[in-house]
Amino acid sequence: MIQEYDILAGKNREISVLDYGHVQLIDCMPRLVREGETGDNCIVDAARVSYANETKKVSDDRGLIRYLLRHAHTTPFEMAELKFRCKMPIFVARQFIRHRTASVNEISGRYSVINDEFYSPGEDGWRTQSKTNKQGSDSIFDIEEGSSINTEAVNASLEAYAVYEDLIAKDVAREQARMILPVNYYTEWYWKIDLHNLMHFLALRCDSHAQYEIRVYADAMLKLIEPIFPLTIEAWNDYHPMRGATKFSKLEIDGLKKILELKEIP
Repeated sequence: MIQEYDILAGKNREISVLDYGHVQLIDCMPRLVREGETGDNCIVDAARVSYANETKKVSDDRGLIRYLLRHAHTTPFEMAELKFRCKMPIFVARQFIRHRTASVNEISGRYSVINDEFYSPGEDGWRTQSKTNKQGSDSIFDIEEGSSINTEAVNASLEAYAVYEDLIAKDVAREQARMILPVNYYTEWYWKIDLHNLMHFLALRCDSHAQYEIRVYADAMLKLIEPIFPLTIEAWNDYHPMRGATKFSKLEIDGLKKILELKEIP
């Protein structure tokens, strides 16, 4: 009989994010592995369509995973799945939803009264609009102006929640009362995704061009999964264009060949 071990046992599976938020790794597939193995093994098992892993060396697994990622053979990475519990501002959650590759079950403002928790960047966290990127930000406001902006934003959020509470007290339906709340209020959900699509999400959202408020969630997810899939994350960091790698077009390769040929001329 082969002894199996809980791959999540003893691991810190929750990271606090922003002021009231968090990312918690609830579960993963594979959950059980043999001693000395990681989640990478379910990927190489799928690629080999074999269960004879005891005959393989770690170096073989590493080489196979690197080959799969380098040549975009993505299906084996869909065999691994991660389930997170996330608490985040509503506007961050809407950015998550744009990826459309995860299963989501979110707390309902129709059934539950929404908590009085909202996100504020603080006096040193408000950013100016970028002059070159319509969807991005630029520099940080100085403390004096940032403090004024923060006070205004916090007061608006508190006032909105006071109206929300008043509507609830007047027996207005929760499904309508929630309309008054701004998108900096927190929501919470379960978010399940396979490893292939998670790496695509992380490539975009861990990037320095991503909005800070979603980037910190993506960074937390990456930190939580790296110990479970170390060989896969290593290869992803080495080969993904948004992690620092470079891919060449046919024209660029032809140009490089010509340059190398010229250098070989004595």
